Amino acid sequence: MFTLTPKHQYLVGIDSDGCVFDSMELKHKECFIPNFINHYGLQGVSKYAREAAEFVNLYSKSRGANRFPALVEQLDWLRRRPEVKARGINVPKPQGLVAWIARETKLGNPTLEKAVAETGDADLKQTLAWSVAVNKAIADMVRDVPPFPYVRPCLEKFASQADMIVCSQTPCAALEAEWKEHDLAKYVVAICGQEVASKKEALGASQQYPANHTLMIGDAPGDFKAAAANNCLFFPINPGQEEASWQRLHDEGIPKFFAGTFTGAYQKSLLDEFETFLPEHPPWKVED
Repeated sequence: MFTLTPKHQYLVGIDSDGCVFDSMELKHKECFIPNFINHYGLQGVSKYAREAAEFVNLYSKSRGANRFPALVEQLDWLRRRPEVKARGINVPKPQGLVAWIARETKLGNPTLEKAVAETGDADLKQTLAWSVAVNKAIADMVRDVPPFPYVRPCLEKFASQADMIVCSQTPCAALEAEWKEHDLAKYVVAICGQEVASKKEALGASQQYPANHTLMIGDAPGDFKAAAANNCLFFPINPGQEEASWQRLHDEGIPKFFAGTFTGAYQKSLLDEFETFLPEHPPWKVED
């Protein structure tokens, strides 16, 4: 269980991929998706597999989800697409993975490796092979991706009054490498990747702070849900408008947060705008 000893009166949780770093497109399009197609035998419908994976992980309300539930969702969308059915391609339905997700609270490679060793489940073996290959591809590919403009000035502005933690579903090793590469790790008191805690669990530390003194910064609906579950305020980094969002946070969001005027009308205006950015259903026809 993640614990935190407060040093300030304020707590700020920050997502990483797609929020601090413009790395989501690179990671998914160059690392996750090629391995998805290869490990799940989707070469015959690679175009549609790519569209399903991009929709789930980048362009829908599932953006930012843990890789394992996202994998199940993209397979489900792909399986229900008429063009895929017409080609007679067998899209796997990994029931072993679905069952593991339902019973496991820390969805990461270490717990998946343990489950594979204990059960020998074929679905879990396949998923682990894919996930390991993804991590290797990310380690080989992802570098020299700087934080969005205004990220560093925002962290500097928060630093004197707030404890900051990274709340992400990315593996800890990748998070630590990216935050250290760009000299951002010095601003945060903890980096909570998928092996440490879910975003909701990490933000549970907010209970140690006064009301309206806790804030989550994220680019996906899951970030907002984690914030809402812990009565945290939420500042959205709108997908496709990241630079403008960070500048807005710097110029008006942070001052309002520290002045106690963030909650109420300002918070509602941010959430109403954020709601318009990501759809729930894909743009293609879906069959049951």
